[in-house]
Amino acid sequence: MSSNDIAIRVEGVSMRFELYDAPRDQLKQFILPRLQRMTGMEPKQYFSEFWALKDISFEIKKGESVGIVGRNGSGKSTLLQIITGTLSPTTGSVATHGRIAALLELGSGFNPEFTGRENVFMNAAILGLSKEEVTERFDAMAAFADIGPFIEQPVKTYSSGMVVRLAFAVAINVDPDILIIDEALSVGDELFQRKCFSRIETIRANGATILFVSHSSSAIVELCDRVILMDAGEKLAVGAPKQIVGRYQKLLYAPANKCDLIREQIRHADAPPVNASDHVENVRQEHESSFEQESFDPNLCPSCTIEYESSGAHIELPTVLTLAGEPVNNLIRGKHYLFTYTVQFSKCASCVLFGMLIKTVSGVELGGGVSASSREQRFPYVKEGENYRVEFRFRCALNPGVYFLNAGVAGVVDEIEGYLHRILDGVCIRVIGHSDGFSNGIVDFDVVPEISK
Repeated sequence: MSSNDIAIRVEGVSMRFELYDAPRDQLKQFILPRLQRMTGMEPKQYFSEFWALKDISFEIKKGESVGIVGRNGSGKSTLLQIITGTLSPTTGSVATHGRIAALLELGSGFNPEFTGRENVFMNAAILGLSKEEVTERFDAMAAFADIGPFIEQPVKTYSSGMVVRLAFAVAINVDPDILIIDEALSVGDELFQRKCFSRIETIRANGATILFVSHSSSAIVELCDRVILMDAGEKLAVGAPKQIVGRYQKLLYAPANKCDLIREQIRHADAPPVNASDHVENVRQEHESSFEQESFDPNLCPSCTIEYESSGAHIELPTVLTLAGEPVNNLIRGKHYLFTYTVQFSKCASCVLFGMLIKTVSGVELGGGVSASSREQRFPYVKEGENYRVEFRFRCALNPGVYFLNAGVAGVVDEIEGYLHRILDGVCIRVIGHSDGFSNGIVDFDVVPEISK
């Protein structure tokens, strides 16, 4: 790949922090090792080492959107600070090409004594804009922040939400070549978040490179072309968003005694191709015209199924049935079907909940259902060795395409609440239907147009 096509190159980056048990140990470390070396003694170390990052390498092409996922403490934010230049790595190097706008700790660089206007000019200058450019764009920034006359008041009088709005408005309006986001989209109300996503989508459409860290799996799937999975400072896997997010969730919900095993499995698994969904889409196009009624196609089966580690229960035989009980994976839009599976409990469990979820080929979660609408309605107690058959009736309100179904069971085992077992992409379905309807997009809302003059 030509270096002219690269926006971000990270090579062998490691980051070491020194952890001291007490403040006096820092003073000892500063003075005593020098004296020990001068007297011919072996210098003593008064701190313990913590490696937040371990030999991280990757490249991001210009115009590409890449997400980073990982559990808390995996090194994601440290890596972003190194890429933006606010931290220097212990070893390795980072090269970036183009103007960077970083949404890390929003508002952390604001001077509370300055007005909003003054902080806009100061922060925009830090991001590389001239005074003339800031003056030209100020109205757009103020309109995006939408804090009214407070723009002329000291920032110390702002609410935390107002600070976030203003900081985002500055960073998002500098026309960056590289936009780096660290969980910034989780702030603000729903309308402001939608405005932020819309602006990011515009920046992406204009060819900017986006590096995005989030715990929101749906946001990662929607925004990113590739995803990097990190854990304990290590890069475990890189690949297609849906598959990498699935591996991340499996690790996230794994029992503590199984985490090392799952990390090893992920580390040595084949990297899922970025165009992993293309094959499924081609299957749909090749076979769609062959199915004009509901049926079961043995060739239509998921190749990307991921199972969580069992924690007291095990799901078997996830299947879609007609209301007459016949297996089916070619579904007709508008008809009702059953999604069923069985659960075997290997441990006693309480507060048990069963669920299902339907997703697109790219991994966007469309919706599903659970067996109880409140905690009080859950199964209060399930004995070890008991088996349950779970059945969800649903209306196929999807437009023609290929979709995946998840099955899951949650509850409390050994005083720990969480998933007892979960299967991601356990069933693949193809929705068929006539093309003479009025619906478009993914979900069929049974739209009926009426036009009058």
